[in-house]
Amino acid sequence: MAKIVAVANQKGGVGKTTTSVNLATGVALQGKRVLLVDMDPQGNATSGLGLDPRTLQTTVYNCLINYVKFDDAVKNTEVSGLSLLPANADLAGAEIELVNVEEREKLLRHFLKDVEPLFDIIFIDCPPALGILTVNALVAARSVLIPVQCEYYAMEGLSRLIGSIDRIQQSLNPGLTIEGIVLTMYDARNTLARQVTDQVRGHFKELVYQSTIPRNVTLAEAPSYGRPVLLYNVASAGAQAYLSLAKEFISHGEKGAR
Repeated sequence: MAKIVAVANQKGGVGKTTTSVNLATGVALQGKRVLLVDMDPQGNATSGLGLDPRTLQTTVYNCLINYVKFDDAVKNTEVSGLSLLPANADLAGAEIELVNVEEREKLLRHFLKDVEPLFDIIFIDCPPALGILTVNALVAARSVLIPVQCEYYAMEGLSRLIGSIDRIQQSLNPGLTIEGIVLTMYDARNTLARQVTDQVRGHFKELVYQSTIPRNVTLAEAPSYGRPVLLYNVASAGAQAYLSLAKEFISHGEKGAR
């Protein structure tokens, strides 16, 4: 049974898609069978792995709305062991089309049931809002990975997300847990970044990964080339940080399985 992890934060611009793409890549490079599900209508995870969302005829939207089979929508990527269920702007229409659908919050969960045996880990990249798409991801997932930007208001946004996760646990997915918190866009020269880091670590303790993602120009460049940073420039600080995070993520999973 695959480990299903939603990468979520209601706040935009925190490195959520960057983390989804590069953590999925790093885990796949460690020999795991990985699927990345793009649940954001912007399709940034899709383009970040080298596909043009505008040219795609079949995406996760068709799987959820038109019951298209997984094999007809899944795409191979440049990364060995990493598959992608892509998204494009069509997915934005799902919010409206699903209004009267019975058990609409569970569509992704039902869809992934048949797919789980094919993978070790399934990551779901969520949009930066708690709409029906993010709710579907949180209902399908077994845990939530939360990227948190090392800037002002980080704790406030984190508190709101924890509240949303609690509500999902109470009503739709009692088994949902917090996989961990990833500190992103960290700049050691910035006093505020250090203060936020200390605050988050002090409050959430062992839930916070030791691996911290730095503010790094290579991480910003890689998506424009349609490549994960680990393929674009493996020697960069950003790539090494995500490789470290991938190893820590796998290590956490192995400890939890014992």
